[in-house]
Order: sequence, then C-alpha cells, then structure tokens
Amino acid sequence: MTRPVLPRSRALWNRPTCELGSDEVLAQLLDRGEMAAWRELYARARGDAALRRRIARLVRTVPLPLPRFWLAALASLGEAVDYDAPVPAYDADGV
Repeated sequence: MTRPVLPRSRALWNRPTCELGSDEVLAQLLDRGEMAAWRELYARARGDAALRRRIARLVRTVPLPLPRFWLAALASLGEAVDYDAPVPAYDADGV
C-alpha cells in the first residue's frame, strides 16, 4: 500500500496536519494541490458521497483555478452537475 499523498502536499505548507474535514483545507488542496494530491482526492471522493458534495459546494462558491475540471471529475463519479451554473471568477478582473 502506498503512503497517502495529501498530508505531504505542498498545498498545505501552512498547515500542521491534513484535516480533510475542514473546508479550508479542502479548498486549499483544490486550489494549490499538485496532480498527485488531486488524484488522491478523486480516489477518496469515489467512495465518499459527502466529500463529493463538499467539493461541489466549494467549486460553486470559492474562486478556484479549474472549477469546470472539478465539475467534470464529479460528473464522472456519478454526481449530477449543471455545467451552465456560474462559478466564481478566479482572477482579479472577475473573468
């Protein structure tokens, strides 16, 4: 079995632990995580409906760099996704 990647993610540079139950930590991983961390999040979300719902909520309310990527990932896991729903702008110009 491989060691979990999430606790070692560079996205959590300012966190002493990886508390995945925290929306702040989850948003930080979605925003600044590396591909290995995202793969682990996806794998965990596959078997955790509550985690999928939290990711969906964060994607719709928190400015993230790849919101449509996460919506597509959630759809691939069977979540109902409205691709036309607005998502918060990530850049300073609001685009």
